[in-house]
Amino acid sequence: MGVATSTFVVRWINFITMLFAIAVIVYGVWMSTHHDSCRKSLTLPVLGLGAAIFVISIIGFLGALKNSSILLWVYLIMLCFVLVAILVFTVIAFILTNNGSGHRVAGLRYKEYQLKDYHSWFLKQLNNTQNWKHLKSCLVKAEDCNNLSNKYKTLKQYKSAKLTPIEAGCCRPPSECGYPVVNASCYDLSFHPISSNSDCKVYKNSRTIKCYNCDSCKAGVAQYLKIEWRVVAIFNVILFVALSIIYFLGCCARRNAARSPTKV
Repeated sequence: MGVATSTFVVRWINFITMLFAIAVIVYGVWMSTHHDSCRKSLTLPVLGLGAAIFVISIIGFLGALKNSSILLWVYLIMLCFVLVAILVFTVIAFILTNNGSGHRVAGLRYKEYQLKDYHSWFLKQLNNTQNWKHLKSCLVKAEDCNNLSNKYKTLKQYKSAKLTPIEAGCCRPPSECGYPVVNASCYDLSFHPISSNSDCKVYKNSRTIKCYNCDSCKAGVAQYLKIEWRVVAIFNVILFVALSIIYFLGCCARRNAARSPTKV
């Protein structure tokens, strides 16, 4: 690959990623002004990612623009660290999300989840009192459970609904309890549960209690996190391939800059 071609490609690729990084930083700043504490917890990672992409991109852009071997070396080293970090995170994400799957229940269109099925790391995080207290407050504020009665007006609609993992685990008692359904937000708790599952006694119809302290709710959150992590892991695979190609082009640009009499 010629000097002009490699430096031109690296220059414009990094210009585009700089614009992307600015967009990420702006989004992070917007999140920092948001009053939802659940979303605020993501502010620093988002700002950090945006800043890292911006710094690396501007170094690569300047290195290609000035045909600077030194700047391109710095760019390649930083990009290499990013590639390694993405690879490590992706492998860990696939390992952590390898376990856990829902259980089919006769008559239901959705699955129910059990906490014991998931990786021990998820169990440790979800069983941590402080972590769960924070997550539970987020679930209560989201009011997904209380909105079920608005989504499903009739008992027939509710029974045939395809609930999300969190709705299935946090908004209702496990099916094995046997509580008769009154509507999407209420169960007949005067019925004596037919199961010894502790979640049966924990569930309440109160909008702030529901099954938020149930293991089934933690399992629903674990399933939600598993899905989210899998999406991120797949995105990281695509990102890793794209950055590897950029890294290869950067290597070509650095080698050509080293040969050029105009190198810095």
